[in-house]
Amino acid sequence: MDNRLKEFEKGHKSFQKVKFKQSEDRFKKLIEEGQNPKALFIGCSDSRVMPAMITGSNPGDLFIVRNIGNFVAPFKPDADYHATASAIEYAVSVLGITDIIVCGHSHCGAIGALYKEIKETPENIHTIKWLELGQEAKKIAMLTCKEKNHDELLRYTEKISVIFQLDNLLTYPAVKQGVEEGTIFLHGWHYHMEDGEIEYYDDENYEFKPLIQK
Repeated sequence: MDNRLKEFEKGHKSFQKVKFKQSEDRFKKLIEEGQNPKALFIGCSDSRVMPAMITGSNPGDLFIVRNIGNFVAPFKPDADYHATASAIEYAVSVLGITDIIVCGHSHCGAIGALYKEIKETPENIHTIKWLELGQEAKKIAMLTCKEKNHDELLRYTEKISVIFQLDNLLTYPAVKQGVEEGTIFLHGWHYHMEDGEIEYYDDENYEFKPLIQK
């Protein structure tokens, strides 16, 4: 094995001998009864943000989708390949999930890339296309945060983008129906890597507030 991956091999060995043994009954139960996750978690692929760690969740608790920028592409009724859309449909229609979390985070590379001139090449064609899903958030941020410094602009864009992704979720027929009937609930989160805090979007007051009230 490549020396760079040796630490993963050691980690897996430790998992098998210690953590798996500690939760063996839980894993067997998940196999026998199938999964019944509490929420669909749509997060960023950023390696610094680990959904299970920041929520303290256990195996079977979260149905996780990760992509660049925690973006949600609008529903598109065609027969093309749509990975995030497929996961959303499966979570709602098959697993019967009632809560969907879209979690953005500070220092997001995708949001930062919206403010850079990136030349399209054959190597990044899909990335450039995917980043279009953040352009509306950028437009709002540029209009609202003219007087703020660049870091403040990025943090604001990250949060506004989460709201746009929640709007895109409502383009999915099953999600929209569930929200209207009160059987599905959407949550917008923003994770601060600096201090580990999560803020949630309060759609009644149109602002992000600490998930943990102090």
